Formats: sequence, C-alpha cells, structure tokens
Amino acid sequence: MSVESQLDPLFLARSYMRRRKYESCVEVCSKMLQKNPYDQSAWFMKAKALTEQVYVDEVEAEDVGLAEMFMDETAIASVSRPGTSFNRSDLSSSAGSSGSRGVRPISQSGRPVSGFVRPGTQSGRPGTVEQALRTSRTAATARPATTASGRYVRLGTASMVSEPGGPFIEVANLNLSKYATRVGLNKCLFDYFFYKEGDVRTAMDLAALATKAAEFQDWWWKQQLGKCYYRLGLYRDAQKQFESAIKDQPTVDNYLYLSKVFIKLDQPLSALETFESGMNAFPGETSLIVGCARVFEGIGDQPKSIQAYRQSLVYDASCVEAIACIGTQHFYSDMPEIALRSFRRLLQMGVVNTEVYNNIGLCCYHAQQFDMAITCFERALEFSDKTNCADVWYNIGTVAVSTGDLTLAEHAFQLALIMDNNHAEAYNNLAVLMIRQDKAERARAYYLSAIATNPDLYEAHYNMSILSQQLGDLNTAFKEIRKALEIFPDHVDSKNIYDNLKQYFTML
Repeated sequence: MSVESQLDPLFLARSYMRRRKYESCVEVCSKMLQKNPYDQSAWFMKAKALTEQVYVDEVEAEDVGLAEMFMDETAIASVSRPGTSFNRSDLSSSAGSSGSRGVRPISQSGRPVSGFVRPGTQSGRPGTVEQALRTSRTAATARPATTASGRYVRLGTASMVSEPGGPFIEVANLNLSKYATRVGLNKCLFDYFFYKEGDVRTAMDLAALATKAAEFQDWWWKQQLGKCYYRLGLYRDAQKQFESAIKDQPTVDNYLYLSKVFIKLDQPLSALETFESGMNAFPGETSLIVGCARVFEGIGDQPKSIQAYRQSLVYDASCVEAIACIGTQHFYSDMPEIALRSFRRLLQMGVVNTEVYNNIGLCCYHAQQFDMAITCFERALEFSDKTNCADVWYNIGTVAVSTGDLTLAEHAFQLALIMDNNHAEAYNNLAVLMIRQDKAERARAYYLSAIATNPDLYEAHYNMSILSQQLGDLNTAFKEIRKALEIFPDHVDSKNIYDNLKQYFTML
C-alpha cells in the first residue's frame, strides 16, 4: 500500500497544490466530490487548481488581438508631439547613442528594436471577435496558491454540484448575489470565471456585487473590476477603479495596472508619472523601475531607458531584461566587448537559448574573435526552432559576406528564406549577391520581395534605386529613393542620389 493512499485526501490535495501538481490535485478533489458532491473544501481546492493551470499575470502587457483591433474606439491624436506618444518616437534624442536606422534596426512602428522580448498572452491569435473576447489566458508557469480550508467538511449548496460529464461549475445555476457575500469563496469564484472560463462579464458582475457588499472599502475587488474593464476595452472605467484602489491601499500591482492603462491609451507621460508615484511609495521596486525603462524605450529616449535599467540592476542584479537591453545598447554603440560581458552573464545565470548564443556569436565576430563566433552560431542552431532559425542563418550569411565566402553566404541566406519566407533582410542581401554575379533580373525580383515583405526597410528601397539607375529606369529609381528618404531622412547616400536625379529631371 502506497503512502499517499494512507493520507487524508484533503491533505493530499493541498500537498499537490503546494507542489504545483495541479492535475493530480484536480484528480484527488474529483474523487472526493464523487463521494460527497457537497464537500465545499474539495470544491474550493479543485476550483483553485483549475484556475492555477491557466493563470497568467495580467500585469504584463499583451499583444493586440483581433478584438482590440476591430473594437477599439479610443481616439488617439494623429499628429502628436515627439516624446509624448508611442506612435511617434523621438529618435533625435538617441541618434548619438545608436538610435539611428543606419546603426540599429528599427521596428515597423518606427522604434529601435529592443534587447528583450516582453511576455504577452500565450494564447494564439483568435479567429473571431467573440472568441478573442472569451479566450482564456494560459501560461507555462503559474504561481503557487495559498488556501486556508479547514480539515472539517463544509457543506455547499445544490447550485455548486456539477453534473457528471458536464462543466465543473454551472454558471447559470449560481446566485451571484449570494456568493458575492461569502468571503474567500467569492474570490475563488472570480478567479475561476476570469482565468479558467474566460467569462469576463460574469466575473465583472460578481466583482461589482462583492464591491457593493464590502461597502466599496475593499481595494482588491476594485482592482479586479479594473481588470475586467480593461479586458473589455473600457479603459477609462478601468483607470477610475485602479486610482480608487490606490487611494484605499497603495500596492505595486495597482500602480502597474494603472500604468498599463495609460500605455494602452498611448499616454506615456502619464504612465511615467504613475511609475514615479509608485517608486516614491515603494523605493527600490524593480518592476516599477523596469516599467519606466520600457516606456522610455518606447518613446525613443534610449539614454534614460538604459539609465533606468542600470538602476534596476542595483536592486536586482539578476534582472534578465535589464542585462539583455544593456548588452544590446552596448553592441549597437560599437562596444561589442562590453556587450559580450552582459550576454555571458546571462549564460552564467542559466539563460541558455538561441538568442543568447546568437548575440554572443555576433559580439565575438565584431570583437575579432572568429573562432568563438563560429562555435556560438553552431550552438545557436542546436537550440533553434522554426521561429528563430532564420535569424541565425541570416547572421551566418552576414559573417560569411564579411569574410569573403560568398558561396556560404548565398546558401545561408537561402536557408534563412526556407525557414522564414518573410525575412526581408535576407531577400535584400541575397539580391546584392545576385548583382555581384551579374544576375540583375533575379536581384530585382529579390528587392521587390524585400519591399513587399517589409516596406519600412530603407536598404531595399535604396538598393532598388541603384539597380534601376543601372538598368536605365530613372523613374523607378527616383520613386524608390524618395521612399528611402521618407523612412530614413538622414541617409547621406540617398540624399546624394536624390539630388542628382532631381537635377537630371529638372534639366529635362
């Protein structure tokens, strides 16, 4: 007879919950409910375990889904001042510190690429608006739950009994007004509706009733109401709830949620004020400092962003995001040796993935450590998958071009396109190799593919203009060089070509 079979089932379920073995916890609780469907302790534990399986921290900003794109009625100024909107970054302040397009790659939104991919929602892109609204969020890691259920059996009511083979909780049978007054149980129900079922409206109704039952004095329920309003796109209502929660009880999460609302409303200055208020209340809180750094990076103020990341490392020396972003900044500031120290630190911390080895390989190459660069790229390919393998092969091709091995470079760029046929940079570089082989038509086709894939890649427009000049198509050359200057107005070579073509057409 096993030791687990001799233990009390409720104690065993709590043990599984504490060790994050949620499936085993659900299985034990289900057996307890089969024997006694009114066992409220087992019901409570099973609901918590089901919730923890799909729990994700709502503080982190998520990707824009289909519902947000088609149902967002928030009016944003089309012509905003630089530094006051995420849609118009002030790159002039960071031009001297690797903010230029000629030094650091720029995303399609017009901001320099970050050194760290922020976590978003783990659910895939929904197919319909209703599905996007009701899709529950999931995550690979979940926080351990703390429950205070007594060992004696608390009997529930008939509305809590689930039908065999049906859903665990029948929402239609629940009297929300009744359960909103049950302290402890109402929070468990809210988490189940919000995270497991993805039924935001029912969760919002329960939160509103519980807030009223608490005489509007419970900050936790105000926070949950704000989360529901945010999920439904009612950002101003969410702002009021979070501000009220901060007045009742200032917590780090409340400041983070409120700043998240301002970021969604494209108000970075208000978000910075919220972060500063939070740092005054909670000095040394790294999540607030990192939030400031993200906002500064979003509006194009790279120096202040790096300063904030360095400040966060003073309080938390193991902040992966801060180390990665500082290393990326050093790399694009032509300091690969210093950047190499940051990425090696990530390896020492146990962050072993394709991106880290890929960045170490690039740093070694630019630091003239060619033997280490090849080894790092090989390790990056070992850890790579379909999502990042194309970038590794693209970097290998770039290194091969610099060393003069054009055959290897061509094969590497072709492999990058096989892994990701939307890799605009690989199309552009492959077209340059085709020009060296006097294959103008193939080069032209690759340039067109690069432009179609990423219209904001100024190199493709610039190269296309040069090729069109060589082929005698001056109209196309003039059109492409104008697009290149619209994307990167400070590109000197593009200005020279534009002036020459403009002078030629003026003489005609």
